Amino acid sequence: MTGQRRVLVVEDDITIAESVAARLRAEGFVVSVAHDGPSGVAQAASFLPDLVVLDVMLPGFDGLEVCRRIQASRSVPVLMLTARGDETDLLVGLAVGADDYLTKPFSMRELAARVHVLLRRVSRAASSRSLELGDLVIDLASRRVSRSGTEAHLTPTEYDLLVFLAERPSAVQSRERLLAQACGWHEGASSRTVDSHVKALRRKLGADLIRTVHGVGYALEVPREEVSP
Repeated sequence: MTGQRRVLVVEDDITIAESVAARLRAEGFVVSVAHDGPSGVAQAASFLPDLVVLDVMLPGFDGLEVCRRIQASRSVPVLMLTARGDETDLLVGLAVGADDYLTKPFSMRELAARVHVLLRRVSRAASSRSLELGDLVIDLASRRVSRSGTEAHLTPTEYDLLVFLAERPSAVQSRERLLAQACGWHEGASSRTVDSHVKALRRKLGADLIRTVHGVGYALEVPREEVSP
């Protein structure tokens, strides 16, 4: 049916994969399923999903590599599934482009809710205006970001975080507020996830862009344009 959102589920446990797919189809999504890393990447390229539900542990190559390859060619929201309790593993997933995560075991109701939240964030009506702060330009209609004329490839969460800060230049935002307002994360999520996304933004747009206010959070510094002598 035209207009239905597409979700790709990449999960090697067939029982979990089919349960997730069945719940998402019941929610009205068109769902495709892959059971290993290589086929997940291939289906992402052909199916063109609006969102990917991605297990960390996969045969072929793992979910982190799948996420890297998917995000390198096309920015798409990624919800990672993990059986690991180590926060470091979760932060690595966020660093390669994941937007949210669920730790197994999880309820299908919660998974469906997370999928809807991520898709609402990405499809929020964007104004035709753009934000221009020095040499930083954010086109809100196309969700494109450039600095000094060079376009940066951001994940949906990185983009939303940047816009939230850019709309409040120089104002310090706490990690907790950034989690709730910019990232739309669930209660109890670690504030270290914000640190991971800020680190990625600095890598892609320049270390001078976002200032750390120790013990509080972050603020976006208005970038200075290069002026020729």
